[in-house]
Amino acid sequence: MDIRVLKYFLAVAREQSYSIAAERLHLSQPTLSRQLKELEEELGKTLLIRSNKGVTLTEEGMILRKRAEEITELLDKTEQEVKQSSDIVSGKVYIGAGETYAIKLIADTAQELQKNHPNISYSIYSADGSDVMDKLDKGLIDFGLIFQSYDITKYESIEIPLKDKFGVLMRRDSELAKKTELHLSDLKDKPLIVPRQENHSYLLADLLGVEKEKLNITAEYNLVYNGSVMASEGMGYCICFDKLINVSGESNMCFKTLNPEIEVGCNFVWKKYTVFTKAAGLFLSQFRQDVERLK
Repeated sequence: MDIRVLKYFLAVAREQSYSIAAERLHLSQPTLSRQLKELEEELGKTLLIRSNKGVTLTEEGMILRKRAEEITELLDKTEQEVKQSSDIVSGKVYIGAGETYAIKLIADTAQELQKNHPNISYSIYSADGSDVMDKLDKGLIDFGLIFQSYDITKYESIEIPLKDKFGVLMRRDSELAKKTELHLSDLKDKPLIVPRQENHSYLLADLLGVEKEKLNITAEYNLVYNGSVMASEGMGYCICFDKLINVSGESNMCFKTLNPEIEVGCNFVWKKYTVFTKAAGLFLSQFRQDVERLK
């Protein structure tokens, strides 16, 4: 399987058109069609279906697209690492992270490194912990910032000294906004907007002392900004961490922490025995120093 043909396949899948993909790839359409037909024959599967509405992927095509994206991403990352100058440290540091105020520490470290190494750049992948760990295991990112537990025999880590607090994002004119103290029990019969991860729903149900099916969940979100928009439109109360959405000034939203407080810590992790690029190695060294100063 030729990596060049995989890139052709991804172009057609992305554009949903042979003609547009051929134009972007600077190929003739017959050449592109022939290359992908040979790929299908090599795999013994139909990957793409043409119709008047464009090109769609078969089930096998969707599987190949996911793997091809991972392969090409890893190849690009590897090429960048090999091409780095031995004199001037450059290249990207790849970090996966959930939505947390602790990302401030990563930004602070990056800013500090910029003073002496302006050619280092950063690629931040935002996702839940499972997706971040999957990327880490496949070598697509260097580090992960996660809340979940992990196998200490496989990963090294730095405990982050900052804590995130769970609370509720809501409209200022909502019923619960008037309360001086917000308790978990206040949420039992309210429409809730919760993080997409399934364990969050089970945890919330356990804390409330009800079955998950009895929670009044009106929506789930992956990015807290989307959850905040739904809350702003009156769909419900958004369960999230503090300090992620600006509720100051003329905002129609407010954020209330829970009483008693629920704090969550996270860890900065990487695979054991990883051979880092110079850029990633420098970042890790600086990050250790910055975290130690906060303790």
